Amino acid sequence: MNGFHAAARALLVALSLAVPSLTLAAPAPVPSAKEKCPVCGMFVARYPDWLASTTLKDGTTSFFDGPRDLFSHYLDLPRYARGKTRADIASLSVKEYYSLKSIDARSAFFVIGSDVYGPMGAELVPFATRKDAEAFMADHRGKRILRFDEVTLPILKTLK
Repeated sequence: MNGFHAAARALLVALSLAVPSLTLAAPAPVPSAKEKCPVCGMFVARYPDWLASTTLKDGTTSFFDGPRDLFSHYLDLPRYARGKTRADIASLSVKEYYSLKSIDARSAFFVIGSDVYGPMGAELVPFATRKDAEAFMADHRGKRILRFDEVTLPILKTLK
């Protein structure tokens, strides 16, 4: 490694330690072509723009074809992950709609009721900032912006 690359790497490490990220999730593992959503059974690698994931503290990762299925799983863990509780979850990530970067689902803003559909139809469209969620909502006839803790099973059932 030449001096420039070593210095650049050292700078990136120093910055990552000095400036904690508020919205970027740890890089989520990439699903294999055979990986299926535990909620609907779809092959998730076919939908990289909508990819969501849950990683447990034991390192086990579940992949979803969109935030709606991630929430279905999270809100009904006994059904989809027997013996696991929310305390077992290390991270939850979703793809930010505009940047397509993985972000922490717990800090995201979700627009519901828009004219943009995911692989399974109506979807919670994730954003890193409220400003982006508001702009999207205006452009795509969204009905409401929700934070992570505002998403419930009854709300999910309204998405068809």
